[in-house]
Amino acid sequence: MVPKITLKSIFPGCFSSKSLPMESKKQPFNPHSCSGGRLSLSDISDPGSPLSMNDLSNSILGSNLHSFTLSELKFITNDFSSTNFLGEGGFGPVFKGFLDDKIRPGLDPQPVAVKLLDLDGNQGHREWLAEVVFLGQLRHPYLVKLIGYCCEDEHRLLVYEYMARGNLENQLFRRYSVSLPWLTRIKIALCAAKGLAFLHEEEKPVIYRDFKASNILLDSDYNAKLSDFGLAKDGPEGDNTHVTTRVMGTHGYAAPEYIMTGHLTTMSDVYGFGVVLLELLTGKRAVDKKRPSREQNLVEWARPLLKDYQNNLDKFIDQKLEGKFSIEGAKRASILAYECLSHYAKNRPTMNRVVKTLENILSLNDISIGHNFVYIVPNGDQMVGEKKENCGKLRGRIGNRQRHRGKSRAVYSDTALYRTWKYEIKSPEAIDGQRN
Repeated sequence: MVPKITLKSIFPGCFSSKSLPMESKKQPFNPHSCSGGRLSLSDISDPGSPLSMNDLSNSILGSNLHSFTLSELKFITNDFSSTNFLGEGGFGPVFKGFLDDKIRPGLDPQPVAVKLLDLDGNQGHREWLAEVVFLGQLRHPYLVKLIGYCCEDEHRLLVYEYMARGNLENQLFRRYSVSLPWLTRIKIALCAAKGLAFLHEEEKPVIYRDFKASNILLDSDYNAKLSDFGLAKDGPEGDNTHVTTRVMGTHGYAAPEYIMTGHLTTMSDVYGFGVVLLELLTGKRAVDKKRPSREQNLVEWARPLLKDYQNNLDKFIDQKLEGKFSIEGAKRASILAYECLSHYAKNRPTMNRVVKTLENILSLNDISIGHNFVYIVPNGDQMVGEKKENCGKLRGRIGNRQRHRGKSRAVYSDTALYRTWKYEIKSPEAIDGQRN
């Protein structure tokens, strides 16, 4: 049996010498003492312990991550100014910044996203630590790259690569933007599927647990990456078939058996993927109280239509596509969504099978192409919106003031990108090769 590893033994410099009796000092952490050779939350006896983490860079995660000071992150985000505000999730607000070798020698100049923990929110140190532990070790083209972190006093921050297109939720449902084309939707689904498949096929599997449109980030070429690993869990090992945990996640995306029993498996992620695939097909949110009562829950409304997709395709396919999609591809995607959303977890496909199905759909060429796709960038004030007050409270806690910028709107045409997709679209395999 592998002995339990404490945070003190992994991050020896994270605790003051006064808090460590001489007899309790541990040897430096050896990654080979963990099953699967990867540190996981299950290897840590007290993941809720507060840490100072001054020399986390000397630990197992140090080769991949940079440790930043709070003042450094304030500097690169212009004191967490509202002009740098990108959005806000369950963890807290996110701000754009810019890193170069003036901040850390050897760092390539790059824009970054800095996520700041909302001290009054529902998440805290444990979720922050989960992100550091998972993304500090897992590297894949379809997982967002964690560049570094900050841990000073009560403050917890994370620094990620910047994803120019934001999250899928905004791209798919934003009121004033033109609809995502069919090929883009399938490409996004395939990238996200490959990210999940990677997690599930790890020697020590990872269950993502919070798969939803807002956690899928898009780069400038609409390659999708999974972000926000705060609720991720290590999967079952040995003879265990599931992990038992308290039910967490987002209403409308959680698998029914997980809600009823608290039993978590990789098939719970497959269900969540099915919900997002359904959102991509229909252009409708998983849950929307503004819709008629029978249509408020997307899965409940769409499941009967998916079952008889041959006769109902025109009833649930997003009308904003204006008929510019692959008929055969839509049929196959409908079957796939129906399988992923099965009430019975054992009947759902593995993510590897999902990937193969989507690759086949993406290769179909029975689609009208060459239509214009216009991406509208909302102005800064609109993006801040109703979150401005909450962000002000967070920044006030670390001695900052909000700044405002005049309204501006930019329009970009991506027509050329899609004009030759029928012949030149990059496959995820090609992308993998470029990034490895």
